[in-house]
Amino acid sequence: QVQLVESGGGLVQAGGSLRLSCVASGRTFSWYAMGWFRQAPGKEREFVAAIGRNGDSTNYADSVKGRFTISRDNAKNTVYLQMNSLSPADTAVYYCATTLSPYLTSMDLTSVSQYRYWGQGTQVTLSS
Repeated sequence: QVQLVESGGGLVQAGGSLRLSCVASGRTFSWYAMGWFRQAPGKEREFVAAIGRNGDSTNYADSVKGRFTISRDNAKNTVYLQMNSLSPADTAVYYCATTLSPYLTSMDLTSVSQYRYWGQGTQVTLSS
């Protein structure tokens, strides 16, 4: 019932920017927190960023803090990840996800265990 569709990935030059989008359907979008995760070749999935239902309670991995910005447009059922100053270390498949339960401030949005539904992923590749 719940589907997440990601877009915006691609090949980008080091130092460049990309804006990822994730459109959700099948639930009341504004009730739930959203997160972005990524998985690079040979590595496990890791947390990137998360956002609460009202656009507050944002969280960022240390590796992307100051470069990436997560935002949401509840009217469009969409969450975004603006990625600036990209480097080869950012090359990965990026996934969006939404929580099992409606958002509570007590949720640790950096934890994979908080998320139930996942998008198909979008590839981000950095070139030199």
